[in-house]
Amino acid sequence: MSVEMELRGARVRYGPLEALHGLDLPVPAGTVTVLTGRNGAGRSTALRALAGTVRLAAGRVLWRGEDVTALPPHDRSRRGLCFVPDRGAVYEGLTVAENLALARPDDAPDDAPPPYPALVPLLSRTAGTLSGGERRMLAVSRALLRPARVVLVDEPVLGMAPEVAADTYGLLAALAVRDGAAVVLAEQRVPDGLPPGTLVHELRRGARVFSGEAAERRAR
Repeated sequence: MSVEMELRGARVRYGPLEALHGLDLPVPAGTVTVLTGRNGAGRSTALRALAGTVRLAAGRVLWRGEDVTALPPHDRSRRGLCFVPDRGAVYEGLTVAENLALARPDDAPDDAPPPYPALVPLLSRTAGTLSGGERRMLAVSRALLRPARVVLVDEPVLGMAPEVAADTYGLLAALAVRDGAAVVLAEQRVPDGLPPGTLVHELRRGARVFSGEAAERRAR
Protein backbone atom coordinates (compact mmCIF):
# COMPACT_ATOMS: atom_id res chain seq x y z
CA MET A 1 0.00 0.00 0.00
CA SER A 2 1.81 3.12 -1.22
CA VAL A 3 1.37 6.43 0.60
CA GLU A 4 0.20 9.15 -1.78
CA MET A 5 0.19 12.08 0.67
CA GLU A 6 1.12 12.47 4.30
CA LEU A 7 1.03 14.91 7.19
CA ARG A 8 4.07 14.64 9.42
CA GLY A 9 4.08 16.35 12.78
CA ALA A 10 1.48 18.82 11.49
CA ARG A 11 0.54 21.68 13.76
CA VAL A 12 -2.09 24.25 12.78
CA ARG A 13 -3.02 27.26 14.87
CA TYR A 14 -6.01 29.57 14.63
CA GLY A 15 -4.80 32.54 16.65
CA PRO A 16 -3.89 31.27 20.13
CA LEU A 17 -5.70 27.95 19.61
CA GLU A 18 -3.87 24.93 18.22
CA ALA A 19 -6.20 22.77 16.09
CA LEU A 20 -3.68 20.04 15.17
CA HIS A 21 -1.10 18.88 17.69
CA GLY A 22 1.75 17.33 15.73
CA LEU A 23 -0.53 15.08 13.66
CA ASP A 24 0.95 12.24 11.61
CA LEU A 25 -1.52 11.17 8.92
CA PRO A 26 -0.66 8.86 6.00
CA VAL A 27 -3.02 8.89 3.01
CA PRO A 28 -2.55 5.70 0.95
CA ALA A 29 -3.36 5.43 -2.75
CA GLY A 30 -6.25 3.21 -3.84
CA THR A 31 -7.83 3.40 -0.38
CA VAL A 32 -10.72 5.17 1.32
CA THR A 33 -9.58 6.85 4.54
CA VAL A 34 -12.16 8.21 6.98
CA LEU A 35 -11.32 10.86 9.57
CA THR A 36 -13.82 10.68 12.40
CA GLY A 37 -14.36 12.67 15.57
CA ARG A 38 -16.62 15.22 17.15
CA ASN A 39 -16.89 18.79 16.00
CA GLY A 40 -13.64 20.55 16.83
CA ALA A 41 -11.61 17.32 16.72
CA GLY A 42 -9.48 18.58 13.81
CA ARG A 43 -11.03 16.61 10.92
CA SER A 44 -11.65 19.61 8.67
CA THR A 45 -8.34 21.19 9.58
CA ALA A 46 -6.49 18.01 8.59
CA LEU A 47 -8.13 18.10 5.15
CA ARG A 48 -7.32 21.79 4.76
CA ALA A 49 -3.71 21.13 5.73
CA LEU A 50 -3.46 18.48 3.00
CA ALA A 51 -5.14 20.81 0.50
CA GLY A 52 -2.94 23.76 1.47
CA THR A 53 -5.78 26.09 2.42
CA VAL A 54 -4.38 26.49 5.94
CA ARG A 55 -0.73 27.07 6.77
CA LEU A 56 1.19 24.73 9.04
CA ALA A 57 2.73 26.27 12.12
CA ALA A 58 5.08 23.26 12.23
CA GLY A 59 5.50 19.95 10.46
CA ARG A 60 5.40 18.96 6.80
CA VAL A 61 3.09 17.87 4.00
CA LEU A 62 4.57 15.20 1.74
CA TRP A 63 3.36 14.04 -1.66
CA ARG A 64 4.95 10.74 -2.67
CA GLY A 65 7.82 11.64 -0.38
CA GLU A 66 8.31 15.15 -1.79
CA ASP A 67 7.92 18.08 0.59
CA VAL A 68 5.03 20.22 -0.72
CA THR A 69 4.41 22.18 2.48
CA ALA A 70 5.03 25.50 0.73
CA LEU A 71 3.07 24.56 -2.41
CA PRO A 72 -0.10 26.72 -2.74
CA PRO A 73 -3.54 25.13 -3.18
CA HIS A 74 -3.82 25.83 -6.92
CA ASP A 75 -0.52 24.06 -7.57
CA ARG A 76 -1.65 21.06 -5.52
CA SER A 77 -4.80 21.04 -7.64
CA ARG A 78 -2.72 20.97 -10.82
CA ARG A 79 -0.86 17.96 -9.44
CA GLY A 80 -4.13 16.09 -9.06
CA LEU A 81 -5.72 17.09 -5.75
CA CYS A 82 -9.44 17.76 -5.46
CA PHE A 83 -10.76 19.32 -2.24
CA VAL A 84 -14.50 19.59 -1.56
CA PRO A 85 -15.00 21.62 1.64
CA ASP A 86 -18.12 21.38 3.77
CA ARG A 87 -19.16 24.93 2.88
CA GLY A 88 -18.64 27.22 -0.10
CA ALA A 89 -17.96 24.32 -2.45
CA VAL A 90 -20.14 25.56 -5.35
CA TYR A 91 -20.39 28.82 -7.27
CA GLU A 92 -23.78 30.04 -6.10
CA GLY A 93 -24.19 32.66 -8.84
CA LEU A 94 -23.64 30.12 -11.64
CA THR A 95 -26.14 27.58 -12.89
CA VAL A 96 -25.85 23.89 -12.11
CA ALA A 97 -24.78 23.28 -15.72
CA GLU A 98 -22.07 25.95 -15.46
CA ASN A 99 -20.76 24.49 -12.19
CA LEU A 100 -20.58 21.05 -13.79
CA ALA A 101 -18.84 22.44 -16.88
CA LEU A 102 -16.10 23.91 -14.68
CA ALA A 103 -15.57 20.52 -13.06
CA ARG A 104 -15.41 18.45 -16.24
CA PRO A 105 -12.10 17.66 -17.95
CA ASP A 106 -11.48 19.74 -21.07
CA ASP A 107 -11.97 16.74 -23.37
CA ALA A 108 -15.33 15.71 -21.85
CA PRO A 109 -18.46 16.36 -23.95
CA ASP A 110 -20.56 19.31 -22.84
CA ASP A 111 -23.74 17.23 -22.81
CA ALA A 112 -22.34 14.46 -20.61
CA PRO A 113 -24.89 13.61 -17.89
CA PRO A 114 -24.12 14.65 -14.31
CA PRO A 115 -23.15 11.94 -11.80
CA TYR A 116 -26.50 12.41 -10.05
CA PRO A 117 -29.63 11.99 -12.21
CA ALA A 118 -31.48 14.27 -9.76
CA LEU A 119 -29.40 17.19 -11.03
CA VAL A 120 -30.65 16.84 -14.62
CA PRO A 121 -33.89 18.83 -14.16
CA LEU A 122 -31.95 21.46 -12.20
CA LEU A 123 -29.31 22.26 -14.83
CA SER A 124 -30.70 25.73 -15.58
CA ARG A 125 -31.12 26.67 -11.90
CA THR A 126 -28.53 28.80 -10.15
CA ALA A 127 -26.67 26.88 -7.47
CA GLY A 128 -27.67 29.39 -4.80
CA THR A 129 -31.34 28.37 -5.16
CA LEU A 130 -30.73 24.67 -4.50
CA SER A 131 -31.60 22.82 -1.32
CA GLY A 132 -28.79 21.73 0.98
CA GLY A 133 -28.81 18.16 -0.33
CA GLU A 134 -28.92 19.28 -3.98
CA ARG A 135 -26.05 21.66 -3.39
CA ARG A 136 -24.05 18.86 -1.80
CA MET A 137 -24.65 16.61 -4.82
CA LEU A 138 -23.35 19.39 -7.04
CA ALA A 139 -20.30 19.90 -4.82
CA VAL A 140 -19.40 16.19 -4.73
CA SER A 141 -19.82 16.06 -8.51
CA ARG A 142 -16.62 18.08 -8.72
CA ALA A 143 -14.69 15.13 -7.29
CA LEU A 144 -16.54 12.59 -9.44
CA LEU A 145 -16.11 14.36 -12.79
CA ARG A 146 -12.45 15.36 -12.79
CA PRO A 147 -9.89 12.57 -12.40
CA ALA A 148 -7.71 13.18 -9.34
CA ARG A 149 -4.95 11.37 -7.51
CA VAL A 150 -6.08 12.71 -4.12
CA VAL A 151 -9.75 13.41 -3.29
CA LEU A 152 -10.59 15.17 -0.02
CA VAL A 153 -14.28 15.56 0.88
CA ASP A 154 -15.52 17.17 4.09
CA GLU A 155 -18.98 15.91 5.19
CA PRO A 156 -19.78 14.37 1.78
CA VAL A 157 -23.46 13.51 2.40
CA LEU A 158 -24.53 16.55 4.45
CA GLY A 159 -28.24 17.16 3.81
CA MET A 160 -28.67 14.23 1.42
CA ALA A 161 -31.50 11.71 1.58
CA PRO A 162 -30.37 8.27 2.84
CA GLU A 163 -30.59 6.59 -0.58
CA VAL A 164 -28.60 9.40 -2.23
CA ALA A 165 -26.04 9.24 0.58
CA ALA A 166 -25.60 5.50 -0.03
CA ASP A 167 -25.06 6.13 -3.74
CA THR A 168 -22.54 8.86 -2.90
CA TYR A 169 -20.41 6.57 -0.76
CA GLY A 170 -20.44 4.01 -3.58
CA LEU A 171 -19.34 6.61 -6.14
CA LEU A 172 -16.54 7.92 -3.92
CA ALA A 173 -15.37 4.40 -3.07
CA ALA A 174 -15.11 3.64 -6.78
CA LEU A 175 -12.59 6.46 -7.16
CA ALA A 176 -10.28 4.50 -4.85
CA VAL A 177 -11.09 0.91 -5.81
CA ARG A 178 -11.47 1.42 -9.57
CA ASP A 179 -9.28 4.45 -10.27
CA GLY A 180 -6.61 4.07 -7.58
CA ALA A 181 -7.17 7.49 -6.02
CA ALA A 182 -6.43 8.31 -2.39
CA VAL A 183 -9.87 9.26 -1.03
CA VAL A 184 -10.18 10.96 2.37
CA LEU A 185 -13.57 11.66 3.94
CA ALA A 186 -14.21 13.70 7.08
CA GLU A 187 -17.18 12.34 9.03
CA GLN A 188 -18.46 12.41 12.59
CA ARG A 189 -18.74 8.60 12.57
CA VAL A 190 -17.83 5.70 10.29
CA PRO A 191 -20.47 5.42 7.54
CA ASP A 192 -21.87 2.17 6.20
CA GLY A 193 -21.35 1.04 2.63
CA LEU A 194 -17.61 1.64 2.31
CA PRO A 195 -15.36 -1.04 0.79
CA PRO A 196 -13.32 -3.61 2.76
CA GLY A 197 -9.97 -2.22 3.75
CA THR A 198 -11.34 1.26 4.49
CA LEU A 199 -9.04 2.92 7.01
CA VAL A 200 -10.31 4.94 9.96
CA HIS A 201 -8.43 7.54 11.99
CA GLU A 202 -10.29 8.94 14.97
CA LEU A 203 -9.20 12.42 16.00
CA ARG A 204 -9.70 14.03 19.36
CA ARG A 205 -8.58 17.57 20.12
CA GLY A 206 -6.26 17.61 17.13
CA ALA A 207 -4.52 14.31 17.87
CA ARG A 208 -5.02 10.78 16.57
CA VAL A 209 -6.48 8.42 19.18
CA PHE A 210 -7.32 5.42 16.99
CA SER A 211 -6.11 4.02 13.66
CA GLY A 212 -7.30 0.83 12.02
CA GLU A 213 -9.75 -0.66 9.57
CA ALA A 214 -13.44 0.26 9.68
CA ALA A 215 -14.45 -3.19 10.99
CA GLU A 216 -12.08 -2.78 13.95
CA ARG A 217 -13.52 0.63 14.78
CA ARG A 218 -17.10 -0.62 14.71
CA ALA A 219 -16.15 -3.54 16.99
CA ARG A 220 -14.90 -1.22 19.74
